[in-house]
Amino acid sequence: MSNTAKSGHTIHIHRDQWHLAWDHSITPIATIASGEMVSFDLLDAACGQIEATSTVEAIRTLDFSRVDQVNGPIYIKDAAPGDTLEIEFLDLQPANWGWTAIIPGFGLLADEFPEPALKIWHLEGGAEGTAEFAPGIRIPLAPFCGEIGLAPAATGALSTIPPYRHGGNLDTKHLTKGAHLYLPVEVPGALFSLGDGHAAQGDGEVCGTAIETPMRATVRLTVRKDFSVDEPQFLTSGPLTLRTNTAPYYVTNGIGPDLVEATRNAVRHMIQHLQRVYGLSRADAYMLSSVAVDLKLCEVVDMPHWNVGAFLPQSIFTSHP
Repeated sequence: MSNTAKSGHTIHIHRDQWHLAWDHSITPIATIASGEMVSFDLLDAACGQIEATSTVEAIRTLDFSRVDQVNGPIYIKDAAPGDTLEIEFLDLQPANWGWTAIIPGFGLLADEFPEPALKIWHLEGGAEGTAEFAPGIRIPLAPFCGEIGLAPAATGALSTIPPYRHGGNLDTKHLTKGAHLYLPVEVPGALFSLGDGHAAQGDGEVCGTAIETPMRATVRLTVRKDFSVDEPQFLTSGPLTLRTNTAPYYVTNGIGPDLVEATRNAVRHMIQHLQRVYGLSRADAYMLSSVAVDLKLCEVVDMPHWNVGAFLPQSIFTSHP
């Protein structure tokens, strides 16, 4: 049954109002006018299968078919194919705990990390807080949602695991409070859904998980008929990586004719650096890279020799070797 938002009223979407595919045949659970707000109470990306007391056994028994659920969809009046939906992130509040995992068969270096691993985080201070990875390593929180999208025009169900032109698993760490995301509308009503709360993440999310956390999110959804986009575009809330861009970075490069392999080499070198300098286990170094390291294309013009950099913010280290 669909609820209709009244002017000035915020529709609330509960944590059990989720679905597992991008599909325009899914019945919307709420209808709003352009410019109105929607608040979401979101489970973590594992759909509640992992809790604050979980052990690595939860990864071994994880039902991957329930991963990356999204809450919605929301029907926005007057949204039509060819329009743009503007999503303004008004508030993003993580829970007081989160998790990062190595999931066998998943992630950039999946072949090199066949064994599962799980880290449970204690998140302190809400959206502006921090979380300790290990003694002397503290991550500033910068909450955002990884899954943000609209229903596609194509018939049939599309997995929520990858990104698409209409959104999906964007996993873009810069879509924090105050950011504006623009998505192409492909079906009447747009059919907006949201999920996959992250308390912090590095650009690239190399092991396949960030600091995954339940999230309370509030967004404003506005139909824009004055311009159109072909794929996602966004305006950040301010300077990039504002909370970690306060000190030098240590960078490891990967160079070669294959872009993916160059990226893997940059991450492999970073893992070795974290092991050597900070005494981390290889699995912990991989998970920390997923949470805190930013991947960047340092040079592309001399193809086929791609140069990829893995940027480690030194500001996360409260003590140095």
